[in-house]
Amino acid sequence: MSTTPTFRRRHLVHAAAALALLLPAAQQALAQTPRTHATLAMVAEPQTLDPMASTADLVGTIMQHVYETLYTFDAKWNVVPMLAEGMPKISADGKVYTIALRKDVQLHSGRTLTADDVVASLQRWIEQAPRGKAVGKQLEHVQAKGPLTVEIALKSPYAPLLAQLALPSGMAAIMAKESIATPLKDFVGTGPYKFKERRPDQYLLLERFDKYAARKEPASGYGGKREALIAELRFVPVPNANTRVEGALAGQYDFADLLPTEALSRLEKAAGKTVPVLTPSFGFPYLVLNTKEGVLANQPLRQALQTALGEGEMLAAGFGDTRFFTVEGNHFPKGSPFYSAAGTDQYNQRNAAKAKDLAAKAGYKGEPIRVLTSRQYDFHYNMALLMAEQLKRAGFKAELNVVDWATLVQRRNDSKLWDLYVTHSGQFPEPMLSPPQLGDGAPGWWDTPAKQSALAAFNAETDPAKRGALWGKVQQIVYDEVPYINVGKFSGLSAKSPALDGYVPATWPFFWNARIK
Repeated sequence: MSTTPTFRRRHLVHAAAALALLLPAAQQALAQTPRTHATLAMVAEPQTLDPMASTADLVGTIMQHVYETLYTFDAKWNVVPMLAEGMPKISADGKVYTIALRKDVQLHSGRTLTADDVVASLQRWIEQAPRGKAVGKQLEHVQAKGPLTVEIALKSPYAPLLAQLALPSGMAAIMAKESIATPLKDFVGTGPYKFKERRPDQYLLLERFDKYAARKEPASGYGGKREALIAELRFVPVPNANTRVEGALAGQYDFADLLPTEALSRLEKAAGKTVPVLTPSFGFPYLVLNTKEGVLANQPLRQALQTALGEGEMLAAGFGDTRFFTVEGNHFPKGSPFYSAAGTDQYNQRNAAKAKDLAAKAGYKGEPIRVLTSRQYDFHYNMALLMAEQLKRAGFKAELNVVDWATLVQRRNDSKLWDLYVTHSGQFPEPMLSPPQLGDGAPGWWDTPAKQSALAAFNAETDPAKRGALWGKVQQIVYDEVPYINVGKFSGLSAKSPALDGYVPATWPFFWNARIK
């Protein structure tokens, strides 16, 4: 049957009118469709996804969503159980820890977690992770004592054990024993998210694990109930700090990590598009000195360099706004059981003349001090620039080597490539958690009889009050031997979108229990 042109035109007009009526409803429905992913702008591309292979915070931040630990920290930095059923039973002599595991915890591969997975994971951690190696020196054995029981036996009491097992950085991650390999290729954990896809320099995708076995206790810090309320987490490397700021202001990111402090006023004015997130007492920047080889293997020269530095000026250069930093030489804040003024007369000296004299007596002949730093952490770079000027005033030849963060993390493992590098750490309640230089084998390779003696006494003491006094002796040795220099304390600035609901500021940002509104 043929159709006349007039009829066709009338039909098209009616169809167009109907479509016009339908479009607003369709657009409204589309706008109301809940978003199922979060875009999270991080400071760099993680150099590895193996949580044991690196103490870099970036690796821990991402992979804590995939892997879990036996213990973790609550909102007050108390150690609480995670994969363990409860706190361990400890023998009367303090040497044997018996740990019962939770029942019916599912691995991402579909089977149930057992004590054999835990033992294999901890053995790998002890063999490969910098923190694990330090703990390994204290161990007699790690054994399965049944399908859901693990025994850790120590050579002597070691007070930091549970805190070491709880830390997300350099993590004692529990993984499926059949996935264990070097390098790690399959990322099979028990976390609320599982690995989905990685495209280097573009994104890393984690997706919700539907069979996740959550704890029943209320959420507190990293502890308690974890829920994957966002279906997919998209971690995007954005190395340029200003790009992270502009992306946050434009509503491009649901979360933008570690922003320059001078961006605070702009973030505050951008109501409706982004929300500034201040993490108080976030951590401390510090300088690691190469004690193994090169010009700074000379301890008197390290002392001369320490004398040249004005940490207060460095913090001002790194953070600007005094709300973001505290100039003090005690490694732990007042009120902490580890507060001590030991050695702090050597902090913030900024004495170029004295430093030059000490350097001459130490035999310094103008060799370059190779400073390794990165622009990914804006405050690292700004502090390094000012530090270089302070060193030059004291007669040192400072040579800045600016690389991306992944390269820095790689190069710091080679003692021939640097003399000093700039980094930072979270402010933790247990001294042995950070910096890694307090352990063994970390870049910097600090290993002296005075260190080993002081730390042995400190770690063997389980009485918190007595440990506080023993920490003062360790802090004094750090100031005397200068394996690292604690620059001060700082607060972190990040930003989140108004759509990201339920995010709790944390040293290692986590996104379970958060949702997209």
